[in-house]
Amino acid sequence: MLLTISGFAGSGKTTVATGLSRKLGFAHISAGDVFRELARERAMSLEQLSKLAETEPEIDKMVDRRQAELAQSCEHAVIDGRLSGWVLKADIAVWLKAPLEVRAQRIAGREGKRRAAALDETRLRDSSETVRYRTFYDIDVTNLDIYDLIIDTMHWDQYAVIALIAQAVNAYRKVDKR
Repeated sequence: MLLTISGFAGSGKTTVATGLSRKLGFAHISAGDVFRELARERAMSLEQLSKLAETEPEIDKMVDRRQAELAQSCEHAVIDGRLSGWVLKADIAVWLKAPLEVRAQRIAGREGKRRAAALDETRLRDSSETVRYRTFYDIDVTNLDIYDLIIDTMHWDQYAVIALIAQAVNAYRKVDKR
Protein backbone atom coordinates (compact mmCIF):
# COMPACT_ATOMS: atom_id res chain seq x y z
CA MET A 1 0.00 0.00 0.00
CA LEU A 2 1.23 3.47 -0.88
CA LEU A 3 0.09 6.58 0.99
CA THR A 4 1.11 10.10 0.06
CA ILE A 5 1.01 12.99 2.52
CA SER A 6 1.18 16.40 0.84
CA GLY A 7 0.76 20.01 1.94
CA PHE A 8 2.59 23.30 2.11
CA ALA A 9 5.57 23.90 4.41
CA GLY A 10 4.58 23.76 8.07
CA SER A 11 1.35 21.85 7.49
CA GLY A 12 2.67 18.82 9.37
CA LYS A 13 3.58 16.50 6.48
CA THR A 14 6.79 15.06 7.84
CA THR A 15 5.63 14.87 11.46
CA VAL A 16 2.46 13.05 10.47
CA ALA A 17 4.17 10.80 7.91
CA THR A 18 6.83 9.79 10.44
CA GLY A 19 4.24 8.96 13.11
CA LEU A 20 1.95 7.22 10.65
CA SER A 21 4.76 5.06 9.27
CA ARG A 22 5.61 3.97 12.82
CA LYS A 23 1.98 3.27 13.69
CA LEU A 24 1.34 1.23 10.54
CA GLY A 25 4.79 -0.35 10.24
CA PHE A 26 5.29 1.22 6.81
CA ALA A 27 8.50 2.62 5.36
CA HIS A 28 8.74 6.43 5.38
CA ILE A 29 10.07 8.31 2.37
CA SER A 30 10.41 12.08 2.65
CA ALA A 31 10.78 14.37 -0.36
CA GLY A 32 12.44 16.84 2.00
CA ASP A 33 15.04 14.25 2.95
CA VAL A 34 15.64 13.45 -0.72
CA PHE A 35 16.00 17.19 -1.46
CA ARG A 36 18.43 17.62 1.47
CA GLU A 37 20.45 14.64 0.25
CA LEU A 38 20.63 16.19 -3.21
CA ALA A 39 21.80 19.49 -1.69
CA ARG A 40 24.56 17.63 0.21
CA GLU A 41 25.60 15.81 -2.96
CA ARG A 42 25.97 19.17 -4.70
CA ALA A 43 27.61 20.83 -1.66
CA MET A 44 24.82 23.43 -1.55
CA SER A 45 22.56 24.81 1.14
CA LEU A 46 18.83 24.09 0.93
CA GLU A 47 18.24 27.74 0.05
CA GLN A 48 20.81 27.59 -2.76
CA LEU A 49 19.33 24.41 -4.20
CA SER A 50 15.78 25.82 -3.92
CA LYS A 51 16.85 28.94 -5.79
CA LEU A 52 18.54 26.83 -8.46
CA ALA A 53 15.40 24.67 -8.76
CA GLU A 54 13.48 27.78 -9.83
CA THR A 55 15.42 27.75 -13.12
CA GLU A 56 16.33 24.07 -13.43
CA PRO A 57 13.26 21.82 -13.52
CA GLU A 58 15.50 18.75 -13.54
CA ILE A 59 16.11 19.19 -9.79
CA ASP A 60 12.47 18.66 -8.82
CA LYS A 61 12.14 15.86 -11.36
CA MET A 62 15.19 14.14 -9.86
CA VAL A 63 13.56 14.30 -6.41
CA ASP A 64 10.38 12.81 -7.90
CA ARG A 65 12.32 9.97 -9.56
CA ARG A 66 14.21 9.14 -6.37
CA GLN A 67 10.97 9.08 -4.38
CA ALA A 68 9.36 6.77 -6.94
CA GLU A 69 12.38 4.46 -6.95
CA LEU A 70 12.37 4.26 -3.16
CA ALA A 71 8.60 3.64 -3.12
CA GLN A 72 8.91 0.80 -5.62
CA SER A 73 11.36 -0.96 -3.33
CA CYS A 74 8.78 -1.03 -0.48
CA GLU A 75 5.68 -3.13 -0.10
CA HIS A 76 4.09 -0.47 2.11
CA ALA A 77 5.22 3.15 2.32
CA VAL A 78 4.16 6.59 3.50
CA ILE A 79 5.65 9.27 1.26
CA ASP A 80 5.55 12.92 2.21
CA GLY A 81 6.17 15.81 -0.13
CA ARG A 82 4.36 18.72 -1.68
CA LEU A 83 4.01 17.02 -5.07
CA SER A 84 3.89 13.40 -3.91
CA GLY A 85 0.13 13.20 -4.36
CA TRP A 86 0.49 14.46 -7.92
CA VAL A 87 3.50 12.49 -9.12
CA LEU A 88 3.01 9.11 -7.43
CA LYS A 89 0.13 6.67 -7.86
CA ALA A 90 -1.07 6.28 -4.29
CA ASP A 91 -3.74 4.06 -2.83
CA ILE A 92 -4.64 6.99 -0.54
CA ALA A 93 -3.53 10.58 -1.18
CA VAL A 94 -3.79 12.98 1.77
CA TRP A 95 -3.48 16.78 1.79
CA LEU A 96 -2.69 18.52 5.07
CA LYS A 97 -3.57 22.18 5.27
CA ALA A 98 -3.28 24.98 7.81
CA PRO A 99 -3.42 28.78 7.58
CA LEU A 100 -0.20 30.56 6.62
CA GLU A 101 0.15 32.12 10.10
CA VAL A 102 -0.14 28.75 11.82
CA ARG A 103 2.38 27.16 9.48
CA ALA A 104 4.81 30.05 9.92
CA GLN A 105 4.52 29.78 13.71
CA ARG A 106 5.35 26.08 13.53
CA ILE A 107 8.32 26.73 11.26
CA ALA A 108 9.56 29.52 13.57
CA GLY A 109 9.45 27.15 16.54
CA ARG A 110 11.06 24.29 14.65
CA GLU A 111 13.86 26.39 13.18
CA GLY A 112 14.37 28.84 16.05
CA LYS A 113 13.39 31.85 13.96
CA ARG A 114 11.38 34.92 14.77
CA ARG A 115 7.74 34.55 13.76
CA ALA A 116 7.86 37.54 11.39
CA ALA A 117 10.87 36.15 9.54
CA ALA A 118 9.28 32.71 9.26
CA LEU A 119 6.06 34.30 7.98
CA ASP A 120 7.92 36.23 5.26
CA GLU A 121 10.00 33.20 4.26
CA THR A 122 6.98 30.88 4.21
CA ARG A 123 4.95 33.29 2.12
CA LEU A 124 7.85 33.61 -0.34
CA ARG A 125 8.42 29.85 -0.43
CA ASP A 126 4.72 29.13 -1.04
CA SER A 127 4.69 31.63 -3.89
CA SER A 128 7.93 30.36 -5.43
CA GLU A 129 6.87 26.72 -5.29
CA THR A 130 3.38 27.43 -6.62
CA VAL A 131 4.87 29.19 -9.66
CA ARG A 132 7.57 26.55 -10.09
CA TYR A 133 5.13 23.64 -10.04
CA ARG A 134 2.75 25.42 -12.42
CA THR A 135 5.59 26.27 -14.83
CA PHE A 136 7.51 22.99 -14.78
CA TYR A 137 4.69 20.48 -14.19
CA ASP A 138 1.51 22.32 -15.15
CA ILE A 139 0.27 21.47 -11.66
CA ASP A 140 -1.92 23.80 -9.65
CA VAL A 141 -1.07 22.78 -6.10
CA THR A 142 -4.11 24.67 -4.83
CA ASN A 143 -6.38 22.25 -6.73
CA LEU A 144 -7.14 19.58 -4.14
CA ASP A 145 -9.41 17.44 -6.34
CA ILE A 146 -6.85 14.62 -6.56
CA TYR A 147 -6.80 14.00 -2.80
CA ASP A 148 -8.83 11.33 -1.04
CA LEU A 149 -8.57 13.00 2.35
CA ILE A 150 -8.01 16.66 3.29
CA ILE A 151 -7.29 17.52 6.93
CA ASP A 152 -6.92 20.97 8.46
CA THR A 153 -4.08 20.46 10.94
CA MET A 154 -4.92 23.70 12.70
CA HIS A 155 -7.83 21.84 14.32
CA TRP A 156 -6.08 18.58 15.20
CA ASP A 157 -2.79 17.70 16.86
CA GLN A 158 -0.42 15.26 15.17
CA TYR A 159 -1.81 12.26 17.07
CA ALA A 160 -5.38 12.98 16.00
CA VAL A 161 -4.29 13.47 12.38
CA ILE A 162 -2.37 10.19 12.47
CA ALA A 163 -5.40 8.43 13.96
CA LEU A 164 -7.70 9.87 11.27
CA ILE A 165 -5.43 8.71 8.46
CA ALA A 166 -4.90 5.29 10.08
CA GLN A 167 -8.68 4.91 10.26
CA ALA A 168 -8.90 5.74 6.54
CA VAL A 169 -6.19 3.13 5.80
CA ASN A 170 -8.08 0.48 7.78
CA ALA A 171 -11.33 1.32 5.96
CA TYR A 172 -9.52 1.17 2.62
CA ARG A 173 -8.06 -2.25 3.47
CA LYS A 174 -11.52 -3.61 4.34
CA VAL A 175 -13.01 -2.34 1.09
CA ASP A 176 -9.99 -3.51 -0.93
CA LYS A 177 -10.38 -7.10 0.39
CA ARG A 178 -13.91 -7.44 -0.94
